[in-house]
Amino acid sequence: MDRNLALTIIFALCILGPSLVFAAAAHASIHALGRNPFAAPKILAAMTITLLFAESIAIVACLVVWQLFAPTH
Repeated sequence: MDRNLALTIIFALCILGPSLVFAAAAHASIHALGRNPFAAPKILAAMTITLLFAESIAIVACLVVWQLFAPTH
């Protein structure tokens, strides 16, 4: 397999994983708010922390793949 194709597939997976976490967290928080609207501050805090961790993992993965794309000397 070509090196660039392999790294592109890895990059796509690095984006797909956190995107699924974003979707799952948003879906769960909307349903939780629908069941108990008075718990909104707690749900918002938990959702924010989850999204921040997912985004940081995505950024680190993108930086690793970017480093792998760098030409070797």
